[in-house]
Amino acid sequence: MDTPDTTPLTPPGGSRSPRPSSGPTLVEWAHEHLLSMLLSRQIAPGARIRIDAVARELNISQTPIREALSRLEAEKLVHKVTNVGYRASAQMTREEVNDLYALRLLIEPYAAARAAESMTDESLGILTGMQQKMAQIQTGSGVAYARFAEADSVLHHLVATGSGNRLIADTIERLHVHLHIFRFLYSTNAPAEAAEEHRRIIDALLARDPAAAEAAMRDHLERSRVRMDHASSDAETASDGEDAPLTI
Repeated sequence: MDTPDTTPLTPPGGSRSPRPSSGPTLVEWAHEHLLSMLLSRQIAPGARIRIDAVARELNISQTPIREALSRLEAEKLVHKVTNVGYRASAQMTREEVNDLYALRLLIEPYAAARAAESMTDESLGILTGMQQKMAQIQTGSGVAYARFAEADSVLHHLVATGSGNRLIADTIERLHVHLHIFRFLYSTNAPAEAAEEHRRIIDALLARDPAAAEAAMRDHLERSRVRMDHASSDAETASDGEDAPLTI
């Protein structure tokens, strides 16, 4: 049976995304708006995304909406269906989540250790700035949550590329896992916990301490896996009840 159409109207909390007068482009603004809807599950997994409705809500043309959706498609958060348009990607299954973490635990702690040895000063400077921004982000809205999730994705990308191992970097890049994980964890306290875990990773990288970086990354992934397991368990419990809401 077809999933019903979803028209994203306002971010969680009821406030409409303000149109930027300067700074982000319209494409970036549309991307952030749609990303916040996807991560907060206001656009449900599998739901159709009506470009005309989004354009009316943001009071812009459909062109930047389409470009934003192309970017989200590259991030594997939406997919294009012939003669239908864009739909939100399906939610990851519990088995897929477990397989994902098994793979990440094999490669990302190693990548963090190598990054501590070979990451450039420029990349370390970016991480320092990111750490400050992530600590300041308030996660009370879908937009703030989306910004935190994107920062998390950049952090893991920088560690992967900083490892100097192109195969590792390419593997992590293809997975596009981080935004999917945050979509699963919306409405939990994951950002507050993850921010502290990120701080320990970044501190170890800045100290150029491979052992500490590896340990901090492993601890972060193991804690994240526990959060994901709780979230997926809650989802399964909710789906067993008649008309039970999905609260992850």
